[in-house]
Amino acid sequence: MVRSTENRLLNYRQHLHQYLVDMYAKIEAERLLFIRRNQKKLRVDEYIHLKDAITNYSDRANHGKLVILHATFAGFPRNMHEYAQDAITYVRHG
Repeated sequence: MVRSTENRLLNYRQHLHQYLVDMYAKIEAERLLFIRRNQKKLRVDEYIHLKDAITNYSDRANHGKLVILHATFAGFPRNMHEYAQDAITYVRHG
């Protein structure tokens, strides 16, 4: 009996990785679209000071449509800043 040394899962590994990356990108795009479409429902009116700072102290040529992301949105500067602050706190109290 001849045994095949071919493992189909290993052959399809690149396709699986591409599929996973595509699905992750699709999920992130949907999350961003939801945030953009639901700014009023997500209580962005509480960011009045941020809007004032953008309006008064920045170059208008660099502005697009204002969309405020939550601090919990993974991978964005506000989220990374919170993680950094938490790490500093842990080191000080550790």
